[in-house]
Amino acid sequence: MKTTGDNSSGICEITMDDVKSLIKKKDEIEEQIKAYYDVLEDQGVGVEGPLVDAEGYPRADVNLYQIRTARHNISCLQNDHKAIMAEIEEALHKLHAREKAKREQDEAEAQVEAMEQRVTLPPPFARVDAVTEGSPASGAGLRVGDGVIEFGSVNTDNFQNLQNIASVVQHSEGKPFRVTVIRAGQKVHMSLTPQRWSGRGLLGCNIVPVQQ
Repeated sequence: MKTTGDNSSGICEITMDDVKSLIKKKDEIEEQIKAYYDVLEDQGVGVEGPLVDAEGYPRADVNLYQIRTARHNISCLQNDHKAIMAEIEEALHKLHAREKAKREQDEAEAQVEAMEQRVTLPPPFARVDAVTEGSPASGAGLRVGDGVIEFGSVNTDNFQNLQNIASVVQHSEGKPFRVTVIRAGQKVHMSLTPQRWSGRGLLGCNIVPVQQ
């Protein structure tokens, strides 16, 4: 059976095309077996019917050569069918095993990545506790509960008080700047542009400091 090689875990790289090819071979074998059974049925002897008459002589009313050939070929093809069914079962087992191994590897890598990210995430210096719908903050993607770790030039290392944030907003009217927040244990980056809108202020959100 043709496969695409072995991977590092020793699981044969079976593909669905390999399985389909085996199933096609199985179907062909079954068609051949049926054709030979049809031959025996036409002769009226079946697989076990006697080929000699009551006196022990070869029957003259049937084609003995055709019957023997058909019976022999059925026997061989049934062995081939049994072997191909075993191959299909093995191929499906390997295919499922490879998919399971890949799924487990992906899950493990995702867990490691999440752990590494949690370890390297800086603590937020502020938190978003209100966002007005239709505001610049809402349009940028800020959500209630976001922990702010970067707000333009302000970050966890240089943040002192909310005046730092207010200063960035005042000096950036109409100009986009980067905001990075912690959301569900992951960093989320967005671009925020302070500007006049139908509501109060330039952002339309409320940010409060986080007590360290």
